[in-house]
Amino acid sequence: MATNTTPAPPAQRLFHSLPSALTSLRTFVASLGSKGYLLAVGAIVLLVGSALSQHFMTSRNLISVLITASVVSVLAVGQYLVIVTGGIDLSVGAVAAVSSVIAGLALQQGTPWPVALLLALLTAGLIGIFNGLMIVYGGITPFIVTLAMMSIARGVAYMLQTGRQVAIEDQGFLAAFTANIGPMPAPVMIALLVTIVFAVVMSQTRFGRRLFALGGNAEAARLSGLPIKRDIIGAYFLSSLLAGLGGVMIAAQLTEGSAIIGEGYELNAIAAVVVGGASLFGGTGDPVSAVLGGLIIAVILNIMDLLGIQAQPQLVVKGAVILLAVLFTSGVGNKLPGALRKLIFQQRYTGKPATETTPAGAAPVKDKEEADARH
Repeated sequence: MATNTTPAPPAQRLFHSLPSALTSLRTFVASLGSKGYLLAVGAIVLLVGSALSQHFMTSRNLISVLITASVVSVLAVGQYLVIVTGGIDLSVGAVAAVSSVIAGLALQQGTPWPVALLLALLTAGLIGIFNGLMIVYGGITPFIVTLAMMSIARGVAYMLQTGRQVAIEDQGFLAAFTANIGPMPAPVMIALLVTIVFAVVMSQTRFGRRLFALGGNAEAARLSGLPIKRDIIGAYFLSSLLAGLGGVMIAAQLTEGSAIIGEGYELNAIAAVVVGGASLFGGTGDPVSAVLGGLIIAVILNIMDLLGIQAQPQLVVKGAVILLAVLFTSGVGNKLPGALRKLIFQQRYTGKPATETTPAGAAPVKDKEEADARH
């Protein structure tokens, strides 16, 4: 019998080689460790940005992206500390706003900038402690507590501002949060330092391991005698503290404190954590991945800015990125190469869809009448 040696069309050959290519890519990315997928996606985004805009890879633009992402990175690290316990903090944007207003008002009164910074961070930390106490001892879910605090803190910021501009002219304060530290701007160095510190905390300290245990199984952590109430309060304290730091950073960049600072930043921080691979059910992820997730989102938004895309479509794209990230980090993406290989094999060699199966040792059933005759 003659053998058909006609070569397959290029499109068909590409379709047949796709599963093996995906498997090879998956193996390579997995070899990079838990952050391999983020690094691979980041590299692809950079290549796309370079191809779409000649201004993307300029040093000025990249530094601008890092500065923009630095505040979200700080908030994302704090948000991660809460999410890893199985909670959520919707108040971080409002806490950033009230911290910026307090710092600005203190500076206007002639307070030395380190003291003004301390007052802003102390206020933010107290808000976080209150959130933790309400969750632990009040028995209210984190979503409701922090949603209420989002409104309260934003309202307090407006009342403190009283409709006037809270301009910041203290040069020491501005230099501390906007000047360059070596080759990099201060906001980028602050975000890098925060990321390193809490990466060490989560991987090398008992507190970090307890947060993982709390998010993995809160009841088991309680029965093991872990101080879960204290740890939950500590997580919300640190989340608000970092939100306050982020608010001060924004105030220095804008040279004013304002009640509208940080609007929407709570969603950006949550998005960064989710894109970084952490589960909203807790117990997974790490601060570095959360920051990488925030950087990927910032780069994508920057590319759309360079292309002149309006803000409304950017919201659509950001939402789609979050959905895809959850899809591929939830385990579904890991099944893609195997599913494609099974589909191509069955269509090529058996001519049957992947959902049709034939019992072992039985002849294929041709039609309904033959099936009825067998019975």
